[in-house]
Amino acid sequence: MPLETLLQNYGYIAVFLGTILEGETILILAGFASHRGYLDFPIVCAVAFLGGFLGDQFYFYLGKQKGQKMLARRPEWQDRVEKVNFYLRKYQVWLLLGFRFFYGTRTMVPFALGMSDIRVGRFVLFNAISGMVWAVLIAGAGYFFGSAIEAVFGDIRRYEEYIMGGLVLAGLTIWLIRRIKKRNIAK
Repeated sequence: MPLETLLQNYGYIAVFLGTILEGETILILAGFASHRGYLDFPIVCAVAFLGGFLGDQFYFYLGKQKGQKMLARRPEWQDRVEKVNFYLRKYQVWLLLGFRFFYGTRTMVPFALGMSDIRVGRFVLFNAISGMVWAVLIAGAGYFFGSAIEAVFGDIRRYEEYIMGGLVLAGLTIWLIRRIKKRNIAK
C-alpha cells in the first residue's frame, strides 16, 4: 500500500491513538505529513488535542478513583508521585500547563494529580489549554521540519518514506532508551 494511501486511510486514527499516550513522535510525523499534503494540519491538531486531552483525563480519573490502591501494588511509583506533589506545591500552574511537554511524564503526572487535592474543573481547564498549545506546537514542529527539509533539498517526494522512517526510528530509539533507563533505575 503506498504511503499516501496509508496516511489518508489511517493517519488520523494513528494520531488519536498515539496521542492518548505520549504522542510526540506520531504528532511530529503527522505534522510532516500535513506539510506534504497527506493530512490536513488543523484536523491533525484537533485530533491530537482530543487524544491527548482524553488520555490525560483518563489518567487523572484513574488516580482519583484507584490511585491509592494502585500505588499500594506498585510502591516503585511512590517516588514519582512524591516528586509530582513537590512540584505541585511549588509550581502548581506551571506543572498543570507544562507536564505534557516533558517526555515520559504524560501518564504519571495526571495520575498523581488525580491523587492530589486538585479540583476536577481546574485540571480540565488547564489540561484543555495545555493540550491545545501542545498539539499546535508539536504538529507545527513536524510541519516546519518538512519545510526546512524541502528548503534544503528541494522536492523531497522521493525521500519522504526515508524521512518518515527515520523519524519513526528516532522516536522508537528515544522510547527504548527511556524504557531501559527506567528499568535500570527500578533495579
